[in-house]
Amino acid sequence: MSEFWDTRYAQTDYTYGTEPNEFLRAQTQYLKLGLKALAVGDGEGRNGVWLAQQGLDVVAVDSSGVGLQKALALAKARGVTLRTEQADLLTWHWPVDTFDIVAAIFVHFMPSHRIRMHHAMFRALKPGGVLIMEAFTPEQLNYTSGGPPVKEMLFTKDMLQADFAAGEIISLEDYKLELHEGRYHDGPAAVVRLIVRK
Repeated sequence: MSEFWDTRYAQTDYTYGTEPNEFLRAQTQYLKLGLKALAVGDGEGRNGVWLAQQGLDVVAVDSSGVGLQKALALAKARGVTLRTEQADLLTWHWPVDTFDIVAAIFVHFMPSHRIRMHHAMFRALKPGGVLIMEAFTPEQLNYTSGGPPVKEMLFTKDMLQADFAAGEIISLEDYKLELHEGRYHDGPAAVVRLIVRK
């Protein structure tokens, strides 16, 4: 998959834009100066850089070296520091009890990996830490605004309720909305949004 993403991110513009995801941007009540944050599958850095702009200490992890180079360039342009780690999430040595915030924005997995990866994200949180997630639901297959075209890789509320049952689910809702996040996330969409505290 890293080759796929390297090719997508090799374009001169920012594939999903340079502004943060709207749902993430709305969660400022959880963001405090100096908190440690992990931006999972952060690609070209739009979400990790925004978290750094809020004064957080951010690590962005992604399989694409091309994407992470653009993330570092965006961080430099915005005058913030971003730490990056290039890794396959499926084989990465996930930190445990390390982060105050984990942001997973449109990070999708096949069923054989989904539960393990969601548990790894949850374990990466410190006690009291918060995970912020937005993902596409199976209804997204009715739209052309992005996401994997594979039903098994799309998430439902019930899936996320089960995957994060060990935590305190603060909110879990699905929505129909309009995405305007660069060329590959544009138009009507079906998403699920989760906030869970460890």
